[in-house]
Amino acid sequence: MFIGLTGGIASGKSTVSEMIQTKGIPVIDADKIAREVVEPGTKALQAITDHFGQGVINHDGTLARKKLGSIIFEDPNERDILNQIVHPAVRNRMEELKIKAVNEGAETIVYDIPLLFESNLFHLVDKVLLVYVDEQTQLYRLLERDQAGVEDAKQRIASQMSLLSKREKADAIIDNSFTLEETKQQLDAILKKWSIEK
Repeated sequence: MFIGLTGGIASGKSTVSEMIQTKGIPVIDADKIAREVVEPGTKALQAITDHFGQGVINHDGTLARKKLGSIIFEDPNERDILNQIVHPAVRNRMEELKIKAVNEGAETIVYDIPLLFESNLFHLVDKVLLVYVDEQTQLYRLLERDQAGVEDAKQRIASQMSLLSKREKADAIIDNSFTLEETKQQLDAILKKWSIEK
């Protein structure tokens, strides 16, 4: 079974991803791959430089994420262009990792995809598992985590589809507003229901 694990910024999806990995279930992390495919020397980084200019490249040749982020958060067209560069490279790498996991005997593979809904990647998965928190909790956790201003945090949350609207399309929901133990119990119950764990 292929499970799509998703959430929103600061919803605690990474925490759930770690819990899944401790169970020996392979997790293919789209964010991690997205960082790998834009490392110095990659085709994707070259394409980003060609379009956005040297201003989004650090002195050491790595991608200046904050500079690029400020451009794409303000301009949806620029965000689309970046996605057209990065997404195909990410998908190719995810496919390679999936084949590797299947060849190693994995019966369940989890795709950790933050923008599963926004990118309409439902065809990759059999089930969608959403990590949910209410808007106030999401804002509070983002402010705690990134120490950015309220306006910046609100803008970043608004750039994604709301967690509330994602709830309607998810096959299962983990409400991550409570303790880690409660989150783990919810995960265990879902995996059992899906016959992944006895």
